[in-house]
Amino acid sequence: MVAHQILILLFIGYLIYTIDLKKEYFPVPVVLVVIGMGLSFIPFFDSLTVSKEIIFNVFLPAILFTSAYQFPLKHLKKYAGIIAALSTVGLMATAALLGLGIYLVSGPFISISMTGAFLLAAILIPTDPVSVTSILKQSTGADDIADMVEGESMINDGTSIVIFTIFLSMFQTGNGFSVGKFITDFLLVSLGGIALGLLFGWLLSKAIHFTHEKQYQVMLTVVVAYGGFYIAEAIGVSGVLATVVAGILVSFEFGREIHETNIKESLDGFWDIVSPTLLSILFLLIGTRAMDYLVFPEWGIAVAIFLLSLIARFVVLGGFVYGVPAWRNQFNNDFTTISLLTWSGIKGSMSVALLLWLEEAASEGDQLLVSLAFGAVLLSLVVQSIGIYPLTKFLSNKEQ
Repeated sequence: MVAHQILILLFIGYLIYTIDLKKEYFPVPVVLVVIGMGLSFIPFFDSLTVSKEIIFNVFLPAILFTSAYQFPLKHLKKYAGIIAALSTVGLMATAALLGLGIYLVSGPFISISMTGAFLLAAILIPTDPVSVTSILKQSTGADDIADMVEGESMINDGTSIVIFTIFLSMFQTGNGFSVGKFITDFLLVSLGGIALGLLFGWLLSKAIHFTHEKQYQVMLTVVVAYGGFYIAEAIGVSGVLATVVAGILVSFEFGREIHETNIKESLDGFWDIVSPTLLSILFLLIGTRAMDYLVFPEWGIAVAIFLLSLIARFVVLGGFVYGVPAWRNQFNNDFTTISLLTWSGIKGSMSVALLLWLEEAASEGDQLLVSLAFGAVLLSLVVQSIGIYPLTKFLSNKEQ
């Protein structure tokens, strides 16, 4: 039964991606999520579900590795400073600002603890620019902004998980916030994941030349993408950062003069099939799961949280772009850059994985947090994905 259901999801994904090739600015994730919501009403799909373990263990390693090794190394070098800053200090600042905003706004209406508010913020800070970067490039030619959005998203997934796990521990134990413990845990998990990723990426960059058989080279990348993730999680460091760093090192290897010139083409031929396949199934499953949480009376709070997430990101991005002259000078129009970077910070698969993690860990009385998170994530997916093209055209016309 499950095999039949997955086959149907794959066919639906094929149809949507085919339509996407025929029409410009088609918001694929939104369409897939909405279709998934519709499938939840069909009894045949009742047994379909998605959990935190499925997202982390099946979907994320492949998606992260693909985005990392395919991200152009020259773009990573060009925007390394701002990407690193936004993915670390910027993400923490966004979490702090958003968490405080959620606590203050929700106070008069519902009871959310300060830790619970920061936990919600941690769920909503990772970004997932699926389909957004191509729209940015096609509609405005803003390749620099699209590259920054993609690079930031690639790194901040790992940072957001570390922040989330720290706040989740505080939420479950009732312990107060400790700056010292936060910094210690953050550095341990993050640097440990980066170190393991460097090791696995280095080993892969050497081992991939041991054979000229393309199928075996591809098999080796699968082992590294998933093996690095699993080992990192098993020893208590960031599996996301380990997989991303390993992928970046592979990209670095491809940037050198190597004899096996067709390695990248072989890997692209495999991972370019795996990535959309997994993404289509994942967004359809997110839609089927979302219907369990979308009937609740506090939708006004969910809308407010969504708007706060945009405001917090805009303020932090503005502080970075205006506060660092070198970064400000990289862009022709600061307001346009900040606006597009803000709107492109769509919530997606990582946010869903974190809120499902919260669902498993939270008591029955805390399920409202999960519903609020689901509502805010879906609003982000729908509103920001559909709005990115009109916004880019509006800002472009305004500049002209």
